[in-house]
Amino acid sequence: MNENSDLLVLTDQIVRARWSCRGFRPDPVPRPLIERLLETAQATPSWCNVQPWQVAVVSGEALDELRAAVAADERWGSDIDFPPGYDGEYAVRRRAVGWQLYEAVGVARDDREASARQMMRNFDFFGAPHLAVISAPASLGPYGLVDCGLYVQSFLLAAQAAGVATCAQAAVAMKSVLLRERFGWGEDRRVVCGVSFGWPDPDHPVNSFRAPRVPVADAVTFHD
Repeated sequence: MNENSDLLVLTDQIVRARWSCRGFRPDPVPRPLIERLLETAQATPSWCNVQPWQVAVVSGEALDELRAAVAADERWGSDIDFPPGYDGEYAVRRRAVGWQLYEAVGVARDDREASARQMMRNFDFFGAPHLAVISAPASLGPYGLVDCGLYVQSFLLAAQAAGVATCAQAAVAMKSVLLRERFGWGEDRRVVCGVSFGWPDPDHPVNSFRAPRVPVADAVTFHD
């Protein structure tokens, strides 16, 4: 296989085309297509083939009920520690994409109330008709989380290939206690993240920007 192979070109196109959608149409994705995306994601490789992910896919009335439960629930906290802060280049990148988002929806830089409202849309799952919540066994530690990250990427790319928009959300894990209760997961499982998904709303202003990536030279060194 060479760098111009059809499969490599297609993979490159799918990876580059995927974006985080924060404005969805209300009409649902057909269940057979959702199942097809999950079948593709299930082929994800994992450490020692443990396949640690457990996934709850929530739609329809169940998703409406979950939205209401999240809004009423006052318990906050993630099973996985969030970064205590962002320094250097990571802070620069995080700040830049944040301002892209706020500018797209008309939030001024000094409007803390409006930015807080936009942040809380994470817990409405951006109006998506579907939510996938991914969990991992606590006993597998960091590598179980890495495996789940690979699973999420597989699902995101399969969805992109099918024209289904996605948004992977670490914020969803801030409701870990509630989510474990809703899905019958024990204390031995960690909520990793959520993925809101559905058909994109191309006219929603929040979908008008794309986050940039740094060049390969900023992330990779070769040692021959």
